[in-house]
Parts: sequence; structure tokens; C-alpha cells
Amino acid sequence: MSFWRKLAARLQGRDCFLECDGFDCGPERRVGDADFAMALIGLGAKLAKADGVVTRSEIKAFYEVFRPPPEGRDALDRAFELAMQTTLGFEGYARRLARRFRAHPAILEDVLDGLFHIAKADGAVTASELDFLESVAEEFGFTPLEYRRVYTAHMGAPEDDPYVILGIDADISDADLKRAYRRIATQNHPDRMIARGAPPAAQKLADEKMAAINVAYGRILEERGILAGAAN
Repeated sequence: MSFWRKLAARLQGRDCFLECDGFDCGPERRVGDADFAMALIGLGAKLAKADGVVTRSEIKAFYEVFRPPPEGRDALDRAFELAMQTTLGFEGYARRLARRFRAHPAILEDVLDGLFHIAKADGAVTASELDFLESVAEEFGFTPLEYRRVYTAHMGAPEDDPYVILGIDADISDADLKRAYRRIATQNHPDRMIARGAPPAAQKLADEKMAAINVAYGRILEERGILAGAAN
């Protein structure tokens, strides 16, 4: 069964498509394409309504991520409409995701990356949208420093601080810097994102984030006078 048929099957007869009945929701369960899509759409729909107006560009952002074939358009439309109509607040979606993937924080970061993509779609991220994103990050269990790293990767930072982009302190040792970079780069590598079950079309988001991480690491190495080859 294709991804889009699976998504449509999951949506059929449901008022809330993040319910766990009928399949294992344990932390060791691998994330399937349909599960990731439904989670992102559910929170994304709530994000789109955060400022009271759902714009065409925000809806278009879904299709930039998922790029459904003609036979998948109806399923994606239905998922978006259901998520906007349900009385379940975004905290409910975020908490369910946090419980399901508590052993896989990288998956939760993938979802947060997708939400930032949607928030930026209309060219302006409002204060209410930023409040939403920060609240979701808190529900996911991210620390303020971890959230700032994700925020900076998407929104930039004053003076484009490379330490903020990597989520590390400026006084970190060279050895710890190297370990931190390897950990962050491994977690955010596009191949790892796809392996975690994110839709292949979401790789563009991972490519952009990985590029920002590499640029930030290169800047720190340059500032410290460390040759890139010696740091790997």
C-alpha cells in the first residue's frame, strides 16, 4: 500500500487522527511516513491558526514538504481540515508526540523543523506563532538552549552567532566542541532524518539545516585558528 493510501486509510472514520488505537505507540516503534505526516499536519494546522488567519502560503508550505501525487491530494486536504476542526488543542498533539517519541528526541526536532517551515511560509513569523513554537518545544521536553539552537537555525540570530546555532556555550573546550559538532551533525544529517521515517520530500529542510550547522562550525574553527581537517 502506498504512503498516501495508508494516510487516507488512517484518516477514514476518525475525528482525531493522532489516536493510538490499533497500533503500538511505544517509544521503540519506528516512525512510518504516515505517522510523521499526520503528526506534522496536526500541529501544523494548529500553527496556521495561531495568529487567527490561515494563509494560502501556509497551506502551500504543506505541499512543499509533502508534494503529494494527484491521488494523495484529497488525503492531505482531509488531514488538514480535520486537524483545524477538532477541539483538541495543540498541547494535546504535542504531548501525544512527546510520549510516543520520548526515546527519540531527533524525531521531535524533525517535527519542530517542519513547523518552523510552515510558520515562515507567508514571509512573516508572528509573535503568536513564536509563542506556539516555543510552547511546543517545551511540551517536547527541549531545554531553552536546545530550542534557541533550532530557532536560530531557521530564523537567524543577532550577529548570526555560530555558538547559538550549534546550541553550545562560547567557552566550550576544543575537544568538547568537536564532540558536540559530531553529535549534532549526526542527529541532523539528512540521511538520518529519512531513516527515522520522515517523508523524502522533507529532505530539503534537513539539507538547509545541515548547511547552517556546517557553516557555524566552520566559523568557530576559523575564529579559534583550528584547521578544518584537524578538527574532524
